[in-house]
Amino acid sequence: MILHGEIHPDFGQVAETIIKMLPKDGPGGAALCVYHYGEKVVDIWGGTKNREGSPWEKDTLVFSASTTKGVTSTLLHILIDRGLADYDDPIAKHWPEFAQNGKGGITIRHALSHQAGLYNIADYGYSKDHLWQWSEAIKLLEQATPVHEPGLHSAYHGITYGHIIGGLIEKLTGKPFQQVLKEELADPLDLDGLFIGVPSSELSRLAKLITLDGRIGIALKSYQKIHPWARLILHYLTKLTGSDFTHFAKALAPDFVDEICFNDHDAMQAIIPAANGAFTARSLAKMYAVLANGGELDGKRIMSASRIEKLNTQQSRGRDKVINLPMNWRLGYHQIVTLKGTLPNSFGHFGFGGSGAWCDPSKNLAMAMTINTGIGTPTGDFRTVKIARDVVHCAIRRHRWHEGLQEVPAQ
Repeated sequence: MILHGEIHPDFGQVAETIIKMLPKDGPGGAALCVYHYGEKVVDIWGGTKNREGSPWEKDTLVFSASTTKGVTSTLLHILIDRGLADYDDPIAKHWPEFAQNGKGGITIRHALSHQAGLYNIADYGYSKDHLWQWSEAIKLLEQATPVHEPGLHSAYHGITYGHIIGGLIEKLTGKPFQQVLKEELADPLDLDGLFIGVPSSELSRLAKLITLDGRIGIALKSYQKIHPWARLILHYLTKLTGSDFTHFAKALAPDFVDEICFNDHDAMQAIIPAANGAFTARSLAKMYAVLANGGELDGKRIMSASRIEKLNTQQSRGRDKVINLPMNWRLGYHQIVTLKGTLPNSFGHFGFGGSGAWCDPSKNLAMAMTINTGIGTPTGDFRTVKIARDVVHCAIRRHRWHEGLQEVPAQ
């Protein structure tokens, strides 16, 4: 496997890890970008972007699933930092139609921390067509009734998160979501690939998903087809741990999910600000590098340093009702886990299929990986936590070396 791009010698270990992740005898590719202390220290890519063997290129875009939520969240924080809203504002203050059916008390904070109670899309009448039609999905959300009292507990809003936050962004600005994304985030930071709804002019840059030929929703529903004995074991494990996978099914695996193919242009040109972003690792990493560096990079500021502290404040504890794991939600991001454990000061978002992007302001470190093979879980997989471990390890070694301290032993 040949990797292209540039890498600082201190981060050679992560290149070795990426090479091991890529398929040896089949199609598939990936890109990785890392910033440390505001410097781009890794910018590499390799493999193929489709089954036909077309090489992964410097500007290749990749479907990145829920990694999209981190981008959408950052866009809202920019607007809030500008004074257009406050985290404890009821969403209905800015979006009156949202107040229908008991939603008047749902605040922006509730929505950003997945505590709004609006996650069960199977109960709201969502269909595949609603995902393609932004205005119709917004109307459906306006009419939805919360599952529980806002703020009672967190439950991952796998799809509706993007409609809530994206719809609010449109109300705050009076502009279409995609225009705000371009004007407030992509253009100011000169990002080379940051799209939620890919323009026709950029479709040729898209990598194809290799796994399940882009129908990754099939994997979300596969739990329904497991062997009866395995289902019975899962049932008793659920009882033992107190987990409840009915919420997972309604939030992330409604009947229509296996009909969606994210290799189709209509799926990638729709506006789904929770789930269908197409990014380069370079753009994601630079966005998070700005957040790791106090809201500014290379003389360009998108928000205040104090805003970073606020958005990185933990909002929830305990097991998320949909994911069935503690997510330690921040305001629009989750805490990052590596193979060496959690990073207490980190935040970001991983995605189904293996993509992920995050930062740790205490280390002034940011990382993003995009990939077109594998499934994992709705919030990442083994590869994201493994590469995160190696990135952190290299950053610590680099810091100690340049500070004249004893180098951390290589692993």
